[in-house]
Amino acid sequence: MNPAPERTEADREKHRVASISVAAAALITAAKLAVGLWTNSLGILSEAAHSGLDLVAAAMTLWAVSVSGRPPDSGHTYGHGKAENLSALFETLLLLVTCGWIVWEAGDRLFFRQAHVSVNAWSFAVVALSIGVDYWRSRALKRAADKYRSQALEADALHFSTDIWSSAVVLVGLVGVLAASSLGWPWLARADAVAALGVALIVILVSYRLGRKSVDDLLDAAPAGLPETVAAAARVEGVREVRQVRVRRSGPSFFADVVVAVGPDSHLERAHAIADAAEESIRAALPGADVVVHVEPGAAEADPLALARAVAARHELAAHNLRVAEDDGGRSLDLHVEVPAALSLEAAHRRVSAFESDLRRRLPGLRAIVTHIEPVEDDDLAGKTDDAAERLLRQALESFQAAEGVALSPHKISVRSCAGQLSASLHCYLPPATPVKQAHDLTVRLERHLRAAQPDLGRVVIHVEPSGDPD
Repeated sequence: MNPAPERTEADREKHRVASISVAAAALITAAKLAVGLWTNSLGILSEAAHSGLDLVAAAMTLWAVSVSGRPPDSGHTYGHGKAENLSALFETLLLLVTCGWIVWEAGDRLFFRQAHVSVNAWSFAVVALSIGVDYWRSRALKRAADKYRSQALEADALHFSTDIWSSAVVLVGLVGVLAASSLGWPWLARADAVAALGVALIVILVSYRLGRKSVDDLLDAAPAGLPETVAAAARVEGVREVRQVRVRRSGPSFFADVVVAVGPDSHLERAHAIADAAEESIRAALPGADVVVHVEPGAAEADPLALARAVAARHELAAHNLRVAEDDGGRSLDLHVEVPAALSLEAAHRRVSAFESDLRRRLPGLRAIVTHIEPVEDDDLAGKTDDAAERLLRQALESFQAAEGVALSPHKISVRSCAGQLSASLHCYLPPATPVKQAHDLTVRLERHLRAAQPDLGRVVIHVEPSGDPD
């Protein structure tokens, strides 16, 4: 598979910038080494050693950006981007070795022996040249690193930007040596060694930052805040839940694996369209990322009408004329709720409000619940007894118990007809240790069974009580 044209252009530009950096590092290393040996300045020699390792690091960066641009193959299915992370880690180790030598030599000159340092125009010229070249190439590397998200170029850019400050420290040390002979202050002659220690401190700090970032990427640590960004982008229309987000970085490339849940009734074509939309949204938030979205069916939604009736019964209320409405603002539920006629308005409102709160917890997707309160007699249902309907109801109760394998001992069964609609109420027993959810699920199934047996059944009140309680 051939790489995309824009990737080829990116590789060419990264290779060009890295090649120029190698040439600049070679020039600066040679100049510092020559002047350092001539003047015997530890500050300049330490800078020469530093620049020598810069040359090795720049060469390593050139190799890394060349390798990382190769397309995935059978042996490297995620590409070769980790070469840039390895290059940054290798550069860190080289910097730490340099620091060890600088600290050792500076300590020796400060406390055990004196070294004569010759300061002349060439000393200042080579340091000034180093600062100018490092400033130019750090900016060029930084632009390319930001444009193509290259960690190898970013490491080089950060490295060379700190070289500017370390060279400035050496410049201060040379001024101190020069002032020592001019002003007759011998202690200033040690400024060169102190400047070398300053270089070492700067390099150690840079090494820590580079090393930590390289190790994090090699261990696939998720960049801070990125999983949250990807999860937010994946929540497109049709996605019920973002269940899992995994993000990793390999060189300049990001990989995102996301698991989302859709409605259980979504057909294959719809699920595929939702996954495509999620991938496109994630790529918009994370340009150039390799994104894989896996779709799983979400949990089936509870029947809001049956659940509303069951919750009302739990609050010793009855619900009828239920209607679910959907619009752009979401889904709402309208229903009539029957309360005992003897209740005051305040008490009735309190009971219905408790019912609404319970129903909202069980149906969190509802935008609104609109209830109409109606009175009903406490001890009896309005209307006339319907014996034929009651016989059908008892037969339905027996068939339900046989199908479920439970003994509910139904009692206080009443079926009445009012205004052309049947209303039924009954009590049944369950073992005292039965979990509330299990009891609720059983009453929901029972109500559905009764309504299937008697389609004209309207109001249904099922009161569940623990076996052994007095009637």
